[in-house]
Amino acid sequence: MKKLTVFLVFLLLAIIIFGVWYRWSDIMFFAKFNKEKSARFEIKTDFQNIVSVIEKQLQSPEPLKIIKPKTGVQADLTGFKIIQETNLQREENGLPALKENELLNAAALAKANDMFLNQYFEHNSPLGVDPGKLVQNYGYKYIVAGENLIMGNDFSSAKEVVKEWMNSPGHRANILNNRYSEIGVSIIKGVFKGETVWMGVQEFGLPMANCKEPNVVLKDEIDQKKIELDSFYLQINTAKEQINATKNNAQYNILVDQYNELVRQYQILAEDIKNLVAQYNNQVNSFNACAKGE
Repeated sequence: MKKLTVFLVFLLLAIIIFGVWYRWSDIMFFAKFNKEKSARFEIKTDFQNIVSVIEKQLQSPEPLKIIKPKTGVQADLTGFKIIQETNLQREENGLPALKENELLNAAALAKANDMFLNQYFEHNSPLGVDPGKLVQNYGYKYIVAGENLIMGNDFSSAKEVVKEWMNSPGHRANILNNRYSEIGVSIIKGVFKGETVWMGVQEFGLPMANCKEPNVVLKDEIDQKKIELDSFYLQINTAKEQINATKNNAQYNILVDQYNELVRQYQILAEDIKNLVAQYNNQVNSFNACAKGE
């Protein structure tokens, strides 16, 4: 009888110890599960910081109309001569000469022809094409752009045309803008509302190529890795649901290990993305500083 009692006592103690171990095991794995889950949410917001490039700048002062008694002088006006006179004004003001750009020349000629064709004298065409869209339509990618317009019934020379622009504060500011590096010009004669006039167009620009743009391949790599990260996120949520649903301790431990491995891979990928984003943001910041002239 005594031996039976001792045996029963030991058996009871064994059951108690096993029960305590079983519950402690559950608690330890659940704690590990919760800890990893919290780490995932801390990382989630660290890589949502890709910034965008600055807005393009466009300068377009009120068009200049010069109507005066005709002198009868037959002026020889060309875009090339106006560019020469424009660069003389810049030189006198300590600024570098503007380089003639054929894309800007084509845009300027198209603008002059369109104003005669559709009988308007504005920076925005009747179809809503502004100077920025105009030069872009001709393949000119810019950071800063500007347009000067002039109409006159009697110009004696290219020098006079540029002088009229220089006497107008807004047009002068465009000619002497130190951000511009290129120019295109057109000046043609035609009939505007029943009167024969000259129509002059200056297109100014700082090309996008002057500033190194952020690496598109790097941006695509970041986007692709974020898709992979979202996949891990779904797998982690699925694993969490399986853990919460299981009642089997052995299966529970296996699922927790799988969950923690998914979280580990998620963290490695998130850290990789964060480093790539830092590289991309540095490139964007450098581009923005260049585009702002800093």
